Amino acid sequence: MNQPSQDITLAEELKQSNVSRRKFLRYSGAFGASVIVAGSIGGLSGCKKDDNANEGINLGSGDTGVLNYAYALEQLEAAFYTQVIASQFSGISAAETAYLTDIRDHEIAHREFFKTALGSNAIQALQVDFSSINFGSRDSVLATAKAFEDLGVSAYNGAGKLLTDPGNLLVAGKIVSVEARHAALIRELLTPNSFAASDVVDSNGLDKARTPGEVLSIAGAYLKSKLNASNLPTS
Repeated sequence: MNQPSQDITLAEELKQSNVSRRKFLRYSGAFGASVIVAGSIGGLSGCKKDDNANEGINLGSGDTGVLNYAYALEQLEAAFYTQVIASQFSGISAAETAYLTDIRDHEIAHREFFKTALGSNAIQALQVDFSSINFGSRDSVLATAKAFEDLGVSAYNGAGKLLTDPGNLLVAGKIVSVEARHAALIRELLTPNSFAASDVVDSNGLDKARTPGEVLSIAGAYLKSKLNASNLPTS
């Protein structure tokens, strides 16, 4: 980071992004002023901008790598919902348009937050591959949204233990709670009363957790860019 001693707040990030003032006020109220601690990122190994094509884009190591991992997933989700709103499926209702637009704006805010917080350590913009998705079909769009949201929740749940800085863990916890709201809503749009079904919440009332390797093997089907997570912490 260029200023390792200065914390970057969500409010500061949103002022620098293209999100409107109305949305800025909404998001700043939702997430609060908790920070990703810049100092904890700056002292760790970052990613390389010119990674070997065969190895893929190196996410980095330590907290930097974990945050780049989250940034990659937020890029994917933001790109998906941007396309959903740009080419709305046949028969979409006003309520569905409003819900999906809000989710799009949340994912863009998450993406831009990580991009700004990571600074020079941030990975590049990723190329997506949505060729398997029929954006004109409600079933295809919502089924993909369900898969992405459930994957995102399990990714944050699995990555939390890999973060060493309490500030980073705090903001990750705040973001995953929003992703879980998205997941519950999409599930309800598909099947009423499925918001906390047994395929995602176990008998102890706990959400599923996946390792970065498991998550990226699934997410990779929607990415042209190859990611290299070999330097991420494992415990």
